[in-house]
Amino acid sequence: MKFGDPSLFHFFWALIPFLFFLIWGNRRKYTLLVQFCGENLFPKLVGSSFKDQLKLRTIFLVSTFVFLLLALTRPQWGYQWEDINQEGVDIIVALDVSRSMLAEDIKPNRLERAKRKISDLLDMLRGDRVGLVAFAGTSFVQCPLTLDYSAARIFLNAIDTDLIPVQGTALGDALRKSVKAFRTEDNKSKAIILITDGEDQTGQALQAAKEAREVGVKVFTIGIGKEIGAPLPNPDKTGGFLKNEEGEVILTKLDETTLQKISLETGGSYVRSVTGDIDLKTIYLDQINQNLEKKKFKSERRKIWQERFQWFIFPALLFLLYEANLAERKRETNS
Repeated sequence: MKFGDPSLFHFFWALIPFLFFLIWGNRRKYTLLVQFCGENLFPKLVGSSFKDQLKLRTIFLVSTFVFLLLALTRPQWGYQWEDINQEGVDIIVALDVSRSMLAEDIKPNRLERAKRKISDLLDMLRGDRVGLVAFAGTSFVQCPLTLDYSAARIFLNAIDTDLIPVQGTALGDALRKSVKAFRTEDNKSKAIILITDGEDQTGQALQAAKEAREVGVKVFTIGIGKEIGAPLPNPDKTGGFLKNEEGEVILTKLDETTLQKISLETGGSYVRSVTGDIDLKTIYLDQINQNLEKKKFKSERRKIWQERFQWFIFPALLFLLYEANLAERKRETNS
């Protein structure tokens, strides 16, 4: 059993003041009527069962509140498996997690800006499979190709610069790992979005781009950072910036030339990250979504839970009718 909107359970705390209010109101009403009628006339004018009716009405109102709130949380139990046939493009997002991505020339820093860009992309995807590759001095598949964008977002949020112990920026290894992450051998409908500051330290990026082109993969690159460079914060978090052996502050600069060559080699394109999501719109909506041939593929089976909220609405309405009936009987008795 699960709930579609479990956050509404917080409203059950409102049941406590609601219950106290009903009890206080009933006692107040009972006391005033006794004072008005007198203890001797009260049973004859109002009825000896008046106090019991107040208790029942309180129980019915509280029960109505509980069952309606349970219905709003959308209880679900029982499920069926459904195969989702989709048509789209396979997209691998390769994200640089080296320490140079901690530079703050792009606020709050390069890595956080890149993660926000990828989150924006997940919001735009419609039927495309997406996967994540994290890389620094080496690379690995953080999230395999999936149609479950919520799961991809969980893997994305877990990414930080401590994920890969081997430091550096191996663009060639990242491209090769991304190509291997595609499940099919057909040379179409495959794209890599490479998000990095472009400081390739292995010199294999262009060769890896040629290999990607040969298997039909287009590489689209997004540059994060500024060409003038920015200092790197100390990895030990003691403050200050990272320095070389000569005591000079190390600057990390955006290498747009390398990123442009990679995208040009594979028939993709390069954009620099700017405020907002215009760069992703340019790459995904105007190029990947429009120009790459879509293919049909079947996703993993999806578990579809059955909604059971109606089972709680019925008793809530029943309790409400009982409460209304007691109120009507009380008015008829008084008249």
